Amino acid sequence: MKYYIIAGEASGDLHASNLMKEMKKQDAAAQFRCWGGDLMKAEGADLVKHYRDLAFMGFTEVLMNLRTILKNISLCKKDIEDYQPDAVILVDYPGFNLRIAEFSKQAGFKVFYYISPQVWAWKKSRVHTIKRCVDRMFVILPFEKDFYKDMGMEVDFVGHPLIDAIEQMKPVPLECEVKEGERIVALLPGSRRQEISVMLPVMLEMQKEFTDCKFIIAGAPSIPADFYTSLLGNSKAQIVYGQTYALLQKADAALVTSGTATLETGLFGVPEVVCYKGGAISFAIAKRLVDVKYISLVNLIMDREVVKELIQADFNSANLNKELAKILNDGPAREKMKSELAELKKKLGGRGASENTAKLIVQHLGKA
Repeated sequence: MKYYIIAGEASGDLHASNLMKEMKKQDAAAQFRCWGGDLMKAEGADLVKHYRDLAFMGFTEVLMNLRTILKNISLCKKDIEDYQPDAVILVDYPGFNLRIAEFSKQAGFKVFYYISPQVWAWKKSRVHTIKRCVDRMFVILPFEKDFYKDMGMEVDFVGHPLIDAIEQMKPVPLECEVKEGERIVALLPGSRRQEISVMLPVMLEMQKEFTDCKFIIAGAPSIPADFYTSLLGNSKAQIVYGQTYALLQKADAALVTSGTATLETGLFGVPEVVCYKGGAISFAIAKRLVDVKYISLVNLIMDREVVKELIQADFNSANLNKELAKILNDGPAREKMKSELAELKKKLGGRGASENTAKLIVQHLGKA
């Protein structure tokens, strides 16, 4: 069968590529055309557009690039129509994908959605679009099944794909020189230039106090090295690419910009401080619209503050210094967080999210 898959970010590329791998086991004749990244391409997909050309962050940046976004949506619709897939599979990325879902449903294509938009946080009205346009929704957070049920829609909880991605990881050496006994602080400042330029300089200030630690930056695949070096100044921090998981395996603590990386860090059992600082206008708008107690997935899943969140004005060097000391130094705060992160993994269920989703998609198409 022919599948058209759309992922708009690095995490979506990872999860979609693992889904493709499992789908080929279920459907030996599977063909893929996609919007995504290098991992999906490596699985044999014909890549139409790379996610690095689709990443616009915040309300103001979206408005400034609205013409480009609308042009991409039109291009995608035409490409789907030309390709005539047996199914359109959408991976997160709701601003774009929900528009494609509406088009695809009206055009008569089967529509599957893997990794639900965070409609439980904001824009709950999007559930009506999902109910109307999506043939099957596959959710990865345990509380999402109950949320959709309350909204009158049955969905499938398939487990979280990060558990698979982490368990399948082959041990690789960290390509970075670390002295004997030196503790490692991982810096995950985000995946977009805009957020990296805000987050990384404050994170790097921690080197002044924690002189016995090695600070290592997880470089985003779509960001060139010279962008990071322009922010480093006299810092001795090192950058590694394609080694985020290898870094987290070795890290003693992490400073993480909010997003999927907060959960990845938590699943590795690494004590972390979650950081976020957006544009004043974008944040003011978001604060009015978003209906959640926390910004990190770790705290949302656990429904309590497990990891400290430093947001907007609270994200400063003094606060970051204090919180990093708590989780880096051996003591009750560090042990408590490590214990709760172990509980987090159990709460997300076992492995097999990609396999479960692939089986359900192929079964559904077989019955159609």
